[in-house]
Amino acid sequence: MDALREQYVVNSKGERTAVILPVKRYEQLLEDLHDLAVIAERREEQPISLDEMKRRLKENGLL
Repeated sequence: MDALREQYVVNSKGERTAVILPVKRYEQLLEDLHDLAVIAERREEQPISLDEMKRRLKENGLL
Protein backbone atom coordinates (compact mmCIF):
# COMPACT_ATOMS: atom_id res chain seq x y z
CA MET A 1 0.00 0.00 0.00
CA ASP A 2 1.23 3.49 -0.74
CA ALA A 3 2.15 5.69 2.16
CA LEU A 4 -0.83 7.68 3.34
CA ARG A 5 -0.84 11.24 2.11
CA GLU A 6 -3.69 12.59 4.13
CA GLN A 7 -4.11 16.27 4.75
CA TYR A 8 -6.07 17.83 7.57
CA VAL A 9 -8.49 20.72 7.60
CA VAL A 10 -8.22 22.71 10.80
CA ASN A 11 -10.45 25.29 12.44
CA SER A 12 -9.36 28.71 13.69
CA LYS A 13 -8.08 27.08 16.91
CA GLY A 14 -5.84 24.72 14.95
CA GLU A 15 -8.03 21.69 15.81
CA ARG A 16 -8.42 19.04 13.12
CA THR A 17 -11.97 19.04 11.79
CA ALA A 18 -11.68 17.00 8.59
CA VAL A 19 -9.26 14.92 6.59
CA ILE A 20 -8.47 14.80 2.90
CA LEU A 21 -7.46 11.41 1.53
CA PRO A 22 -6.49 10.18 -1.91
CA VAL A 23 -9.58 8.84 -3.69
CA LYS A 24 -8.09 5.33 -3.95
CA ARG A 25 -7.57 5.17 -0.17
CA TYR A 26 -11.08 6.50 0.47
CA GLU A 27 -12.56 3.81 -1.80
CA GLN A 28 -10.54 1.14 0.05
CA LEU A 29 -11.91 2.38 3.37
CA LEU A 30 -15.47 2.26 2.03
CA GLU A 31 -14.91 -1.30 0.82
CA ASP A 32 -13.50 -2.30 4.22
CA LEU A 33 -16.49 -0.71 5.94
CA HIS A 34 -18.87 -2.63 3.68
CA ASP A 35 -17.05 -5.90 4.39
CA LEU A 36 -17.32 -5.30 8.14
CA ALA A 37 -21.04 -4.56 7.80
CA VAL A 38 -21.58 -7.86 5.95
CA ILE A 39 -19.64 -9.74 8.63
CA ALA A 40 -21.75 -8.13 11.35
CA GLU A 41 -24.99 -9.00 9.55
CA ARG A 42 -23.95 -12.64 9.13
CA ARG A 43 -22.51 -13.13 12.61
CA GLU A 44 -25.37 -15.38 13.75
CA GLU A 45 -25.35 -17.62 10.66
CA GLN A 46 -24.27 -21.20 11.07
CA PRO A 47 -21.13 -22.20 9.16
CA ILE A 48 -21.40 -24.72 6.33
CA SER A 49 -18.99 -27.42 5.23
CA LEU A 50 -16.75 -27.15 2.22
CA ASP A 51 -18.72 -29.94 0.54
CA GLU A 52 -21.97 -28.01 1.09
CA MET A 53 -20.42 -24.85 -0.36
CA LYS A 54 -19.20 -26.76 -3.43
CA ARG A 55 -22.67 -28.27 -3.86
CA ARG A 56 -24.28 -24.81 -3.73
CA LEU A 57 -21.79 -23.36 -6.18
CA LYS A 58 -22.38 -26.22 -8.63
CA GLU A 59 -26.13 -25.87 -8.20
CA ASN A 60 -25.86 -22.20 -9.17
CA GLY A 61 -23.54 -22.89 -12.09
CA LEU A 62 -20.62 -21.11 -10.47
CA LEU A 63 -18.35 -24.13 -10.23
